[in-house]
Amino acid sequence: MRLPFRIAGVVVVSSLWSLPAFATSTGVTGQTGKDGPTCSTCHQGGELPTVAIEGPATLAPGATGQYTFIIRGGPARTGGVGIAVDSAAATLQPGANTKKLGVELTHTQPQPFTDNELRFNFSLVAPATDVTLTLFGAGNSANADFHTDGDRAATTKLSVKVGQGTPDAGPDEGDDEGGGCAAAGSAPLWALLVAASPVALPRRRRS
Repeated sequence: MRLPFRIAGVVVVSSLWSLPAFATSTGVTGQTGKDGPTCSTCHQGGELPTVAIEGPATLAPGATGQYTFIIRGGPARTGGVGIAVDSAAATLQPGANTKKLGVELTHTQPQPFTDNELRFNFSLVAPATDVTLTLFGAGNSANADFHTDGDRAATTKLSVKVGQGTPDAGPDEGDDEGGGCAAAGSAPLWALLVAASPVALPRRRRS
């Protein structure tokens, strides 16, 4: 009777081991690198793939740009993606085999590689005002065994200039160790004293 129980225990442990991979096989957010964490938090051990975001680096305010996230190499059996943008005024729209989860995009399920390459298409709706924003993407190249070991992820980002881009804040004025407000106020004070002195002088003579 003990042998069947041992076999059952092994099956249960094996199932629990693969739970993290199954749990995120339909996509997860917060792993694009925009806020720090990436898919490499869990997926490790495989050959490092290369990733890229292709699409326009400039957009008119309110325009929609078409982009492609590309994963090349790595284990290259199946793959997934996470995409985010650092502007709350911009909108990401999913393409084939991707979905919107919160404000980010991710894969609907692991997708197969073709000729050592996997592509995810998506679109970006630019804000209505001038700004320079950044697209963040993480791509996971997996060995398709539904375990996190033996996979590998990589990240990339793309800067997109909308209209004239983010206005230049201008040169750094530096620290005003002399007390900028006081110094700025002293010039009008001296001007008032100088201007008042010739007016006061004639009044004294009349008296």
